[in-house]
Amino acid sequence: MTASAALPYKVAVLCYLRDPQGRLLLLHRRNAPNPGMYSPIGGKLEMATGEGPHDCALREIREEVELVLEPEEIRLCGLVSERGYEGQSHWLIFLFEVVRVVRPEEIPRMEFEEGTLEWVPAEKVAELPIPRTDREIMWPAIESHRGGFFMVHIDCHGVGETAEHRWHLHESVPAEGGEGSAEA
Repeated sequence: MTASAALPYKVAVLCYLRDPQGRLLLLHRRNAPNPGMYSPIGGKLEMATGEGPHDCALREIREEVELVLEPEEIRLCGLVSERGYEGQSHWLIFLFEVVRVVRPEEIPRMEFEEGTLEWVPAEKVAELPIPRTDREIMWPAIESHRGGFFMVHIDCHGVGETAEHRWHLHESVPAEGGEGSAEA
C-alpha cells in the first residue's frame, strides 16, 4: 500500500453563486482547510446521516450565507477527485452552480465564524490566494463549463507550491450554444 493510499477520503461540495454583475461570492477562510485563502461556499457531506451532495449544497448555502434555495435552483456542474491533496487526504468534490443570479441584498451577513464573504469579479479570482489546484485546474474548468459539466481527476504529489499535480479531464460537456451563464 502506498502512502497516499492510506490517506482518509473526504467528500465535500463547493457552490458557485453569482450576482447580477457576474461576480462570484467567495469566502475568505479563517479555518482549515486552507486558512487565509479564498474558496466558494461549501463543506463536507454529513456522511454518517447519508446526506446526498445536492442536500449538502443546499444546507451549506443556507448555513454559510443564510440563503434558502429550492433544489431546482442548483445544478451539478462538475466533479473533482483529488488524490493525496497536501499529502493529507483524498477528496471527492461535487461542484454546484446556482442557476439564478443572487442579489447581494439577499445575503444578510458578510462575516461569520468561518470567515468573511466577498463578491469577487470572475476575472480576479485567479489572482487571489486560492489553492494551487483551484487556480490551475478547477477554476479554469468552472469558467469554461458554465452551464455544462466536467469531471477531472487530480493526482497530487508533494505539498505546497512546489508540489507536482498531474490531472486528467475525464468528461467535458460544454453548455449548449457555447459558454453558459446564470439566468437573470
